[in-house]
Amino acid sequence: MLSTFPTLLPFLLFAFVASITPGPTNILVLSNSARYGFKAALPIILGACAGAAAIVLLVGCGIGQSLMQFTKVQAAMQWAGIIWLSYLAWQIFSAKPYAIGPGTEQKPLGLIGAAGLQLVNPKTWMMALAVISVFAGNGDERQAHVVYLSLVFFLISMPCLGTWALLGIGSARVLRSPKAMKRFNQGMALLLLGSTWLSVLV
Repeated sequence: MLSTFPTLLPFLLFAFVASITPGPTNILVLSNSARYGFKAALPIILGACAGAAAIVLLVGCGIGQSLMQFTKVQAAMQWAGIIWLSYLAWQIFSAKPYAIGPGTEQKPLGLIGAAGLQLVNPKTWMMALAVISVFAGNGDERQAHVVYLSLVFFLISMPCLGTWALLGIGSARVLRSPKAMKRFNQGMALLLLGSTWLSVLV
């Protein structure tokens, strides 16, 4: 396997670093698991990982490369993602301290929402372009490598985001009072908003 796919091991490290480092998706997983529990974070994890892996596959098949050549499309995707994440940040910021359980007005993001965030995030598309150009190679095995890359990215990112969900569970155990939970929600919302708008400035 490695003899025909020499970039697999470097890609494993790349996928781990890309998935474990803080970003909007990680913050959403952390916040939702703290507020709603680990099970509620699982659809977000699955949706985000599947969405990112699908984009790697699409780019490897040539669809994404054509799409990303249009700067107006990139800009529209970026602003759609920014608006959506800003709305989610406001929902978290204004959430009631114990907005947890089936009777709450606000609901976790969910599988489709998390996957949709990846699809409108131009940084995810650019990451996928980098993955394909650096790790897929150009030989006869290229298409097989593209499939392996998308699958490996999915398998690596799942436990990475799962770690963030466990961190959320741990933080929820510390946040015993409504006041502490409120501050946590507001802190997560500001982190999400900051990481979102930082993409415009960088």
